[in-house]
Amino acid sequence: MIAPMSEGTALLLVILLGFLPTEVWRTLAVIAGRRVEEGSAVFNWVRAVATALLAAVIARLLFAPAGALAEVPLALRLGAVAAGVIGFLLVRRSVFAGVVVGEIVLIGGAYFLHG
Repeated sequence: MIAPMSEGTALLLVILLGFLPTEVWRTLAVIAGRRVEEGSAVFNWVRAVATALLAAVIARLLFAPAGALAEVPLALRLGAVAAGVIGFLLVRRSVFAGVVVGEIVLIGGAYFLHG
């Protein structure tokens, strides 16, 4: 049987195994990215990959949600995304505004449905 882990030990493991390895790659990316000029082929490729990854995460959240989000109807999830896009466009292409509007619609709609 495995002994239970203390909070301090769990936090240390998260830092050592989760944060530090990814921080090394982030630092290396910043160093390498200094040499990449905006508009270059490499810059455009990296931007395209980042956009594709973001689209994949959004698609997964919409069409294969987990946890509490799975209980929210697809129509409401799609409506929240549409509202977020509209909020983004109406407030001078503000990502913050888009996220806030989408969250308000999603949480408000879920509250209304499940009371």
